[in-house]
Amino acid sequence: MRLLDIVVTTVGGALSATVGVVVGGMLTRRAQDRHWLRDRQLAAYQDLLREYATFSMILRRAHLGRRTWDYDWGAWSTALMSASLVAPSAVATEIDKFGQAVRGLLDAAAGVDTTTTPLSQDDFEQAMVAPAHAQLALVNAMRRSMGRQQRPLSVWLGGASGRPTHWQPDEADSPSGHDGSVDPARA
Repeated sequence: MRLLDIVVTTVGGALSATVGVVVGGMLTRRAQDRHWLRDRQLAAYQDLLREYATFSMILRRAHLGRRTWDYDWGAWSTALMSASLVAPSAVATEIDKFGQAVRGLLDAAAGVDTTTTPLSQDDFEQAMVAPAHAQLALVNAMRRSMGRQQRPLSVWLGGASGRPTHWQPDEADSPSGHDGSVDPARA
């Protein structure tokens, strides 16, 4: 009987240790996978926003300086695809909306001869309104995907417009209420 107690105790201890190692390994692997994906998402999001800022600034300078411009659209396309590859579905939806808004900007601003018929600063900034709204929605979706502790931004930062005179945040984009006051719970 004593021998049976020793065997049961030894086998039980070894089995529980083995289960602990297997479960611990699975949990560690899952955490590492999440960390790897989060790192890839952040890098892809940064690349996408960097490419947008790059070509929108090139385009703005061309219009305001009445000069020619060139941009490697392969970098933009790659950034869109890379971000879409690792983005959760809510962010991928916002990436698509952002891409559509950028296409509208390009239709208005890239299809004209910037040396002879450039857009005025006001016209260029008006063309930036839709991309600015889409950029804010995208950045907020990216922030939510990176962690629940990230609060939404109420204004867009970056892009080509130096003074967003035509732009006001949507109610959905802004942490303020209907009267423009900031809700302390969301600020």
